[in-house]
Amino acid sequence: MTSSKDILNNPNLILLLIVTLGLAPYVPEPHIWGKVKWITGGANGMAAMDWFDFVLHGTPWALGIRLAIVRLINTLKKSS
Repeated sequence: MTSSKDILNNPNLILLLIVTLGLAPYVPEPHIWGKVKWITGGANGMAAMDWFDFVLHGTPWALGIRLAIVRLINTLKKSS
């Protein structure tokens, strides 16, 4: 049986999520990139649905960043 810890630490699954949900749709630019630009530009006119969309497309990226930090910390602990 797979636990949630195994899923959150599975780099193949997280990479798949980033490439699919995290970047979709790909044309004319990744959706998350458009949302990030909108937010950094002041988020003028963003509705609740836009924020939900940002969270939906941003979650795989957050999981990827989390996994990279966890692996870095584990590597540093092993080397000391």
